[in-house]
Order: sequence, then structure tokens, then C-alpha cells
Amino acid sequence: METRTLGKTGLKISRLGMGLAAIGEEETLENIEKIASVLNTALDGGITFFDTAECYFDSEEMVGRTISNRRNEFTLATKCGHAGGGQGQDAWGREAIAASIDRSLKRLRTDRVDIVQLHSCEIDVLEKGECIRALQDAKKAGKTRFIGYSGDNEAAMWAVKSGHFDTLQTSFSLADQRPRHGLLTEARKRNMGVIAKRPIANGAWGAKQSPSLSLKFQKWYADEYFKRCQAMAALGPVTGDPGDGVLMALGFVFAHPEVDVAIVGTRDPGHMRNNIALLNKLPVPKQAVEELRRRWDKLDDGWTQEM
Repeated sequence: METRTLGKTGLKISRLGMGLAAIGEEETLENIEKIASVLNTALDGGITFFDTAECYFDSEEMVGRTISNRRNEFTLATKCGHAGGGQGQDAWGREAIAASIDRSLKRLRTDRVDIVQLHSCEIDVLEKGECIRALQDAKKAGKTRFIGYSGDNEAAMWAVKSGHFDTLQTSFSLADQRPRHGLLTEARKRNMGVIAKRPIANGAWGAKQSPSLSLKFQKWYADEYFKRCQAMAALGPVTGDPGDGVLMALGFVFAHPEVDVAIVGTRDPGHMRNNIALLNKLPVPKQAVEELRRRWDKLDDGWTQEM
């Protein structure tokens, strides 16, 4: 497994990471043996970056129950700000965030995480600064080694330029290319670690129907990506397309050197092994990446980042 240094954090991580929203949203604790199989398969395959959040249902608890005994083998990131499932102002208060971080540590069965990230708060919340100070408090207390921002569009740019954060997690894929027009460059200029979320566009490239149809929750979640992929594919065959939608998507993201790690979620150990195996088939042809960029730029009519 190829590794990368996560910007100024100095953390050595695998280029392919594990996004843990899917197991929390689509599985239950009753299926803990299946979850343990997926997460241990990831670790055994060389994945060393795991990303979760306090609002991903039982995701943190699942991590704690299954791989906390291997805690020193991986970098662990979580997010805060959606306490209680809401996104109101109270969720971004200093006390609420402190309580959220403590709850996350308890669920994860660890005394510290490597990164705590603000979870998609808007600019007005960031400007007040209380949520940022809460993360800085946690860092001083040793509850997290680094702090980050997870989000998109104008708020992500504000976070990057603020200089307060060590890492940026943002949506980036062949169906979500806006970050290559400034955001990735600004983050790299500041030596921030860059984490690409939704890097395979929920499997929309080459799909016959919207991947949203297979979801238990948020049955609209991949619809916009599916629409964009359909529009891009309608312009004709892409020279160099490897014929595998996930490989094409990963190849596109990893063709951008600003990206340190791409987090992909799955609930299936077989899919996990396949994702790891696909890395051996990278890179995809340069002309395929260039054509996808050209098609995006041609069709973009205000395609903002999807959260």
C-alpha cells in the first residue's frame, strides 16, 4: 500500500483510507461480526487511515468494539458539530463540542484521536470562532493531536485561508471537480493535509441507475453525481477509460498530487479487498484524466460541491 505524509501533521498514512459513514448508516450493532470483518480486512490490507463522525449513527461505537485493540496500527479521525443529530448554533458551542469529543473518545474506546474535524459548519459559525477554540482546547488537553475542517465550497476556502486548521477534508471526484479551481492549491500552499471525501462519487461513473437506490437512508444522496456523470458520459467514450467505474474514479482523484488520502466506504469485505487491489492498476491514462477535466469545464453550470 502506497503511503503519504498528511501535510504538516507529519502523519504517515495510506493513500486509500476507510470512510466510516456507510457502516454507521447502513449497518447496525447486531451485525458487529460483519463490521469487524470489514474493518480488519482494511487494516490487514494496509489501510491505515480511518475517518468517522459522531453523527454517523453507531459508527464510532462500531470502531471501538472491533478495532480499538489495534489502535496503534492506524490514524483515527472523527468529526464534531452535529451533536444530537442537529446542526443548529448550539451544536457549535464550546461546551457542546467539548462534550461531543469526550463522547466520541468513549465510543471509540481510546484516550485520543489523531484528528478532530469541524463537520461542515458554515462561514458565520467559523467567524465567531467558538468552535475553533473548542478544537484548540481539545488539542491542548491531548484529546486530539491535530484539528481539521471537513466541508465544501466557500466555507472550506475560509477554513483553509484562516490558518487555524491542520487538515482539510472536502468532496472531490470526477463528478465534483470544483476544488481543483483554487481550493486544493490554497490548501497545499499552506501544507495542509488534504483528505478527499466521496472520491468515487458514490459509484456513479458507469452506473446504469442512481446508486442512491441501494441506500437505506438519504435515498437522494448520489442523484446529483449520477446526473453529472450521465451528462459527461453522453459526450462519448473517454479515451483511456479502464472500463471500471471505481478504478476510473480513484485514478482521477489520485492524479491530483494535492490529495493525500481518498476515503472510500464499504460494508462488504469483498469490496474492500477489491478496492485495495485496484490500487495496483493505477494510474489511469493521463488522457482520460484530462478528458474528464475538459468535460467538467464544458458542462459546469454552477455545479457546487456536494456535501
